[in-house]
Amino acid sequence: MDRKQLVSMFDHTLLKPYASKEDFKQLCQEADENGFAMVAINSSPVKWCREFLKDSKVHVGAAISFPLGQTTIETKVAETKQAIQDGANEIDYVINIGELKTGNLDYIEDEMKQIVSICKESDVLSKVILETCYLTKEEIIEVCKIAKKVKPNFVKTSTGFGTNGATVENVKLMKETVGDDVQVKAAGGIRDWKTCKAMIEAGATRIGTSSSFKILEGFDKENQLS
Repeated sequence: MDRKQLVSMFDHTLLKPYASKEDFKQLCQEADENGFAMVAINSSPVKWCREFLKDSKVHVGAAISFPLGQTTIETKVAETKQAIQDGANEIDYVINIGELKTGNLDYIEDEMKQIVSICKESDVLSKVILETCYLTKEEIIEVCKIAKKVKPNFVKTSTGFGTNGATVENVKLMKETVGDDVQVKAAGGIRDWKTCKAMIEAGATRIGTSSSFKILEGFDKENQLS
């Protein structure tokens, strides 16, 4: 992997509740200058970031029902539609973990179908956030089986706001389950090149991180030594 390939996998992230318009402008400038795939933000500042990136190939990604996922399908659908209307071209939504925990797989599938359908109609990428730190191995597999059928663009490990983030074990499990039908995004706690590299080797093709430059420093150092 060369440096250009690596940076094209980054979802450059700013999800802090106190982030200002200037913070988002800087985020977008960094993403544009470095060729990152996307800026990952909450849905409210989508219009700002779309304006900042109007002449850029960098995507604007909106986090939906973030970070808990505990809103109704109707609310998630409305937020998704609004984000797309505001200029988002990627959607990362959090599943209803409580419904999954009660074994209501029909609910998880219906939720996924509705949101993925909206995204496909608008030519927008969709990512399903599992928040794996709260799930058993069996529950992760069940959601990924649904994803294999519904075909969002990605299944994603974590919000970064849970009790733990991405793990190599869970990335491997997700990739093994979805196969080539869906890609895997690793996010949460990826703050250095060693961790990032392990996620990519496990099957992740997108990396959600607020430590993009620290990861790149490690990548550059390793390649200089070699």
